[in-house]
Amino acid sequence: MKPSTAAIQFLESLSIPEGPRAGEPIKLAPFQKQFVKGALADDTQVAVLSIGRGNAKTALSAGIALGALMGKWDDQPRREIIIVARTRDQGRIAFDFVVGFIRSLSEWDQMCFTVRRSPRLEIEFEAHPKEPSHFLRVIAADGRSSLGSAPTLCLMDERGHWQADKGDDLEHALLSGLGKRGGRALIISTSAATDAHPFSRWIDEPPPGTYVQEHRPSPGQPADDLATLLEANPGAEHGIGSSVEWLKTEAARALSRGGAALNSFRLYNRNERVSGETRDSLLTVDEWLNCEAAEPPPRDGEVIIGIDLGGSASMSAAAYYWPKTGRLECYGHFPGNPGLADRGQADSVGNRYVEMEERGELATLGDKTVPVAPWMRAVIARVEGQVIGALCADRYKQAEIGEALDKVGFHAPVIWRGQGFRDGGEDCERFRRAAYDGKVQSLPSLLLRSAFADAVCLRDPANNLKLAKARSLGRIDPAAASVLAVAEGARRTGRATGGVKVGWA
Repeated sequence: MKPSTAAIQFLESLSIPEGPRAGEPIKLAPFQKQFVKGALADDTQVAVLSIGRGNAKTALSAGIALGALMGKWDDQPRREIIIVARTRDQGRIAFDFVVGFIRSLSEWDQMCFTVRRSPRLEIEFEAHPKEPSHFLRVIAADGRSSLGSAPTLCLMDERGHWQADKGDDLEHALLSGLGKRGGRALIISTSAATDAHPFSRWIDEPPPGTYVQEHRPSPGQPADDLATLLEANPGAEHGIGSSVEWLKTEAARALSRGGAALNSFRLYNRNERVSGETRDSLLTVDEWLNCEAAEPPPRDGEVIIGIDLGGSASMSAAAYYWPKTGRLECYGHFPGNPGLADRGQADSVGNRYVEMEERGELATLGDKTVPVAPWMRAVIARVEGQVIGALCADRYKQAEIGEALDKVGFHAPVIWRGQGFRDGGEDCERFRRAAYDGKVQSLPSLLLRSAFADAVCLRDPANNLKLAKARSLGRIDPAAASVLAVAEGARRTGRATGGVKVGWA
């Protein structure tokens, strides 16, 4: 019998340990059977499952852990099962599922188990007095605690939310230990917040011997879209976890509250890669989506250009804003060497840069760096025939940009802005206010979506803001250029156009 077939039969012989349907026999849903078959295939060493919260991924994995402990498909001597979570209390959730499943076994089988909760969470399985015992243990995400182990199965629970350094150390230690005995790893979690997280990279760049099952809708969909909600929560239609009605209600509540509630709903319930931390976001995903329009207003009136000149690794971006209509456009440039595909892999964004190039939002210029004067010429050429009200740039690179503007013969006003808390605080607030008031409208732009997803605001003790990256490999240059352009446009529209009449009584 195949291991997956034995596992499915074993899991469906158990009873649901808790919840409204406690005591009923387990009936695996199609997506659960799919994961069991993929995880226990002969050529699988690591199985990755990404799915929305409440779809019984921990319970399913705990059932597999119990079957492995009992040797239902693996009869190695001295089997060792390790359950790993961010904290001991979080690991206890999977541990309690295993204990609950044990209670649904026959009395004879239950007598073979010894459950210990102190000094650590541990289950000992002794099938025969003359045979060595088998153990299931729970450990927290501290890499040093697993050195020297040789597990036959490892369950990494909520891997997308472990602490970065300790989580990576632990993962490496466990995977090296699995190789000693041909063990398998089950890595389960809701989506991590960014593409750069190790859990996201397991999904996007799976090494040989990895089975990946991801239930994540395409980005940019409304939070209450039912089809994509069910895509992230396939258990809802099979009576597993959250019901369809509950998901609808929570989506409506998250939309009405916005901010942190909406981002958390997208991260945990819709299984999207968005940051659950919103206190310092420049704009949340939904706030930016409200600024996108299939038919943005026309190019009318003077245009304000905001530029952010990058170096050899970072992007150079130019944003164009028409204050009269609220239209915003943004384009980026990378050096040609290395290519966009290689840059995408290095920046942990996959083929996103290639997609931006295909959409006409990103291009390459130069070799190792973007040449400033040719780039400025290309920036100005995009609005040829338009009235340029001003060009806004970071004063940190005033010399380079000033020399390039002299070479191309640019004669419109140039406004130099700082990127610190003084100028940055005003520009960020003006940009936010314009976005909230519906005065920023753009075509759907993957370039800007990515930039705003990586852009956060740092605060000083006086609550002033400045723009910063959410992750070291993030490219926020398009967001910085857009902030400069829109903030200057807001200042211009806010100024009085007529003189003040003074009369003497």
